[in-house]
Amino acid sequence: MFTREQKSEEVAEISKRFAQAKAAFLVDFKGLDVEKVTSLRKLLTPMNSEMKVVKNTLALRAIKEHESYDGALRDHFTGNNAVVFAYEDVSAPAKALAAFSKTNEALVIKTGAMDGKNLNEAQIKYLATLPGKDELRAKLLGTLQAPSQKFVSTLNEVPSSFVRLLAAYRDQKGA
Repeated sequence: MFTREQKSEEVAEISKRFAQAKAAFLVDFKGLDVEKVTSLRKLLTPMNSEMKVVKNTLALRAIKEHESYDGALRDHFTGNNAVVFAYEDVSAPAKALAAFSKTNEALVIKTGAMDGKNLNEAQIKYLATLPGKDELRAKLLGTLQAPSQKFVSTLNEVPSSFVRLLAAYRDQKGA
């Protein structure tokens, strides 16, 4: 049994995580064994995300301080819950949760919150289809690089055409 001091520390810890997170997803993990929960946590760690099993009453106290999560998540804290906090890229943990829930039907994505808006399961799965931060950076870099690459190839075409012309002239004179 928790003492009041331990409960207040737990509420402060949960509140700190909500303050740092860019998004939070509420999942029901009932039916998953410890091994699968551990593998999900290991899957989320490289994405700068974490899964925290919370007591509903303590989580409700913690989100009171955060209006963006309070309105979106308050009504969904029933049953066995874990909160997945996304600290950087929001689409990466959404992808991980969607993929994990496909292979493990016991994991149910209940809801989520991002930028003060409630996300249902369909919206979270749509978020999972969006490209991640690294992929977007690569596309931007390719877009920025394309004009200079085209310019260099255009400049290179003039001497290349001249060399091909000389080679054709040589072949014609040799025949």
